[in-house]
Amino acid sequence: MNNNYKRVSMKVYGKVQGVFFRASTQEKAQELGLTGFVQNEPDGTVYLEAEGNPETIAQLETWAHHGPDRARVEKVEVKELDGLAGFNKFEQRR
Repeated sequence: MNNNYKRVSMKVYGKVQGVFFRASTQEKAQELGLTGFVQNEPDGTVYLEAEGNPETIAQLETWAHHGPDRARVEKVEVKELDGLAGFNKFEQRR
């Protein structure tokens, strides 16, 4: 694992459930070579954690601000997390 890697969480607000946001996020993250997970939250948001190099995480963050075609993203809260979780792939959860 690369020492330059970082891990972030993103909470995405807006019309982001029922619009293939999780599947599209997984596809984009895999395309960028990131690992982590994405899941729907009970409050209607989508939560994800991703780890990888800072450039590709920035690309995922930029993408998350609009998401797939049917999504209507209102805001994205991004937090850098301490340490790496050591995810071995990027997956969808619940």
